[in-house]
Amino acid sequence: MADLTPSIPGEPARMTVDRYLGLVEAGVLSEDDRVELLEGVVVAMTPSNPPHAAVVTMATRALLRAVGERASVRTQCTLVLGRFSAPEPDVAVVPGSDRDYLSDHPRTALLVVEVADTSLQQDRITKAAIYAAAGIPEYWIVNLREAVVEAMCDPDREHARYRDARTCERGERIELAALPGTSMVLADLLPTPS
Repeated sequence: MADLTPSIPGEPARMTVDRYLGLVEAGVLSEDDRVELLEGVVVAMTPSNPPHAAVVTMATRALLRAVGERASVRTQCTLVLGRFSAPEPDVAVVPGSDRDYLSDHPRTALLVVEVADTSLQQDRITKAAIYAAAGIPEYWIVNLREAVVEAMCDPDREHARYRDARTCERGERIELAALPGTSMVLADLLPTPS
């Protein structure tokens, strides 16, 4: 039986990743359900609007070109981060090759990218804390509201935050912290201004 006991007496029970993934295997959740597990809570994901979907595709293609065979680029796939979180980031660059994940979800990433419009607050607060606590070296939020990329690196795992955060503009080039020599122009990630 999956563990649903509170980690601290008096706190509400949190769902574990094993229990969450078991709900999919048991058919309680379908693979088409737009949910993810964040800190032990099953959270509904915001439906994708056309700008979000287009930018996720743009980011995926740009990262595939930049990374090549040095890592695997995954789009909206589960990333297991500890006992209580299994987010589905818009794009994740994970170590190894696609074949390395035929039987298990990745448990780390070199870079996570979230494309944010209506999900901006959750991506800045909840997901940034989850990714930093998991030691993900770099996290980018493609902020569709302001047409910028919020780039975070140097995770402080103990305090669940990134020590270095900056806002990057369209014309800048950014290098992936975990893959030195791999860079991309941010214009490849941002929609064309109207």
